[in-house]
Amino acid sequence: MTDTDVELLWRPDPTRDNGMTAFRSWLSERGHDFPDYESLWEWSVSDLEGFWGAVAAYFDVSFHSPAERVLASAQMPGASWFPGATLNYAEHALRRGGDDDLAVIFHREDGLTYSLTFGALRSRVAAFRAALASLGVSAGDRVVGLVPNAPEALVAFLAAASLGATWSSCSPDFGARAVADRFTQISPVVFVAVSGYVYNGRSFDCRPVVEEIRSQIPSLRATVLIDYLDNGATLPDTLSYSELLATHEGAALEFTPVPFDHPLWVLYSSGTTGLPKGIVHGHGGIVLEHLKMLALHGDLGPGDRFFWFTTTGWMMWNYLVSGLLVGTTIVLFDGSPAHPSLNTLWHLAEQHRVTYFGTSAPYVQSCLKEGLEPAEHYDLTALRVVGSTGAPLTPEGFRWIASAVGKDVQIASVSGGTDLCTAFVAASPDRPVWLGELSCRALGAAVQAFDEAGNALSDAVGELVITRSMPSMPVFFWDDADGSRLRDAYFDTYPGIWRHGDWIRITPRGSAVIYGRSDSTLNRGGVRMGTSEFYRVVESIDGVADSLVIDTSGVTEGELLCFVVLDGVTLADVEPLLRKELRSSLSPRHVPNRFVAVAEIPRTLNGKKCEVPVKKILAGVDVDRAVSRDALRNPEALQPFLELASE
Repeated sequence: MTDTDVELLWRPDPTRDNGMTAFRSWLSERGHDFPDYESLWEWSVSDLEGFWGAVAAYFDVSFHSPAERVLASAQMPGASWFPGATLNYAEHALRRGGDDDLAVIFHREDGLTYSLTFGALRSRVAAFRAALASLGVSAGDRVVGLVPNAPEALVAFLAAASLGATWSSCSPDFGARAVADRFTQISPVVFVAVSGYVYNGRSFDCRPVVEEIRSQIPSLRATVLIDYLDNGATLPDTLSYSELLATHEGAALEFTPVPFDHPLWVLYSSGTTGLPKGIVHGHGGIVLEHLKMLALHGDLGPGDRFFWFTTTGWMMWNYLVSGLLVGTTIVLFDGSPAHPSLNTLWHLAEQHRVTYFGTSAPYVQSCLKEGLEPAEHYDLTALRVVGSTGAPLTPEGFRWIASAVGKDVQIASVSGGTDLCTAFVAASPDRPVWLGELSCRALGAAVQAFDEAGNALSDAVGELVITRSMPSMPVFFWDDADGSRLRDAYFDTYPGIWRHGDWIRITPRGSAVIYGRSDSTLNRGGVRMGTSEFYRVVESIDGVADSLVIDTSGVTEGELLCFVVLDGVTLADVEPLLRKELRSSLSPRHVPNRFVAVAEIPRTLNGKKCEVPVKKILAGVDVDRAVSRDALRNPEALQPFLELASE
């Protein structure tokens, strides 16, 4: 297959230098000549020591103690990266910019906006580091935050990391039980929390939630309260964030060297079928992985402005703040992306001259359905890349970005996971963008499509696997001393091979298409299809606001059920068109046995559709075994499915 067989939406400018070509030139000077991206990728996954050693050298990673070698053991799980090396993530995040260079731009939905230079950020981190140390925090302790995407969260995280303490955060819109389910597992010693937050035009008081959470964490030595709404809110037996900063103003900025795999942060699985798993990543693995992704794949550096719409409860926050590693200005937005309208984030891009605009595929779809034309109304001339993740971006989403945002804008549809805190199928500034495709497998990511027997597939849909170790794979799961939970999560299907749980097709060009979760795949008459393709068709119909498709094959008589959330129409209005479009766009086998209208689709706290839990409920599994209600954004949305199961 050639480039002309699929529609080409964007091609790199051969006259423009970028991070990836600069890296190739640097390698060439050292005897590694790679004429194109594909040859570089092949080397990156075949010579792991050579590639990751080059990444560390190219970015001048600051090791306090040198590594004995790059990779002592490559087995999965249990690879040993840079044994003997010590470093600190926070040191790398704060070393690039000059004191007067812009580090952070903050924008809240109610209009509050301010910025921090690297000098000011370093001073605040130093002060809060001293405050944490005065509370007895040291390497190995845990510091947690119930915090929005704001500079205070960033300062607290970097201060904790600078001490070698381990950070974990949740967004303040999480319920008390959901937060406690996460934080109690790791026995934190300091809890940083906001007194309130704003969302969708309303203010919310967090203090009752803070009280409830801290009452369940006996390990706490202190709770630090941020008066985030600046309304004088207080809480008994808490310390004031602003007073702690003032008390320790002028403290020296120091960094505690820690081993390469020392826990940097704890992220969490969705927790839809039990307590969320605590996924631990190390300082060194994240430094190397994020330097590679942001500087090479993202082509970000000093002078750029990097934005991704996220909360502190999603791994994209951790990815966003790592923009500091490459000296770029990070843009933090806190609020609703749809208040007062879906144009809010495009206006933000204009106001702050955003270079790299990251969002989710559902947001792009919403903009498409609303008929937005951002480039007509906002000055987006600074914009170079639009990134999308969280779900597969439909071909229509690609087209909308190209037409409504800009034909010269690179579309970086990427796929990865909380598990590795990165994207491993991504974009590159020296790779074209083809309609509906992710441009490349990321450097160092040995991504393949496997069949059920463990054979690699070419240009066919299979299980997404990673066949070689990566430095940002989890160091361990929290409270998993023998590693059994980690092995069960990723290595139970193909021993020694990471199975991610998505369907993927890798094209002969090296690009890829993601088809959705492999554990919720539709299998009708032997034809397998990802749910994302189904949603693409269903949600393109006017009046269908959201949908969920469940294939009950193997658990009941094998119905295909499509649940739809309707807006301004009735099921009778749209069902004939839905059936027609699914038959012509997918196949007759993929026309549902039944369509069912519901008020809402159950979603996790991070917004993912609960396909597998609903499938279990319909199979008769007790709801409390099928899903943890506290892991859901809208647990009441389960009710119609419970009623259907009882029938």
